[in-house]
Amino acid sequence: MPDTSAFGRRDFISRAAAIAGGAALIGAADLTRSRSAHAAAAPHVYTRAEWGARPPTSPAQIIAAPDHLVVHHMAFPNSTDYSLTHAFQLSRDCQDLHMDTNGWSDTGQQLTISRGGYVMEGRNRSIEAIGKGANVMGAQTANNNGHTLGIENEGTYISVLPPTALWNALVKTLAWLCDDYGLDPHASIVGHRDYVDTQCPGDALYAQLPKLRNDVANALGASLTAERTTPYVRTDLPAPVRSGDHGPAVGPREHS
Repeated sequence: MPDTSAFGRRDFISRAAAIAGGAALIGAADLTRSRSAHAAAAPHVYTRAEWGARPPTSPAQIIAAPDHLVVHHMAFPNSTDYSLTHAFQLSRDCQDLHMDTNGWSDTGQQLTISRGGYVMEGRNRSIEAIGKGANVMGAQTANNNGHTLGIENEGTYISVLPPTALWNALVKTLAWLCDDYGLDPHASIVGHRDYVDTQCPGDALYAQLPKLRNDVANALGASLTAERTTPYVRTDLPAPVRSGDHGPAVGPREHS
């Protein structure tokens, strides 16, 4: 597993103050916390209220900041509807699947990105937690939910890559999170399969993780050594058993 060291883009004092005092959330989406002069701009994150989320069966638990950011594919069809209306329906469909089929308390992941590039809040209290430099306990990477934040990307990326709009939104989202949490993108950005046996985030997308980390580092203006090697991509990992199954998401001792 990659090293978890931070790369120190954030001022320690302002970070401590933000964690201690929290941050005001203004309106629906753009998170405002004290940032360095070169901080990554936050994407517009559509709230649960905006996409029409159901109430969770229990409120999410606020936990410490993550040390890894997990890239998933949703194992949903590769829709060519790139509209905001479709993105909101995607979030509702995902929540229904996670609650009604999986029996979870809510959407499993903290953030969702549609193929049209729209970023949406997933599990309840995710925006609140990120705004405080913290995280919520999710249901997205089995046995590792206590220290990871998961980003679900609409589609299935076994043999094809995400559309440009999704890729760009993913880069911007990861740059924001790395800056917000003080994480080195080369050490902290991982795929679901790095933790459990699953095809997620898909062979094609997983092979592009070095490029993804480089793009995030470039977005941050970080003077970090670029990755040039392509990861070994296993082709014997379990495939989704149904639409929306991206692999093990909750461990036996984890609350979903």
